[in-house]
Amino acid sequence: MNEDFLAILRRHLRYLPPDEDLAPDVPLRALGLDSMAAVALMLDLEDEFATILPDERLTGETFATARSLWSAIASGTPR
Repeated sequence: MNEDFLAILRRHLRYLPPDEDLAPDVPLRALGLDSMAAVALMLDLEDEFATILPDERLTGETFATARSLWSAIASGTPR
């Protein structure tokens, strides 16, 4: 995971205090990522990393943790 990814992700996690580290395997739902926030997050990440997440990767498992989401972004389809 890189700093740009973490900065974007943090903006969408309303329950993550600004001074708290984001552990890679903490459930993002517990930090405030709901379905609406996940859509906005996906769009931000696709723009930042010039990639497209394929439909089959748009699952709860992909958005479960920072680690799983980073893996999906890293293996996304380049635009």
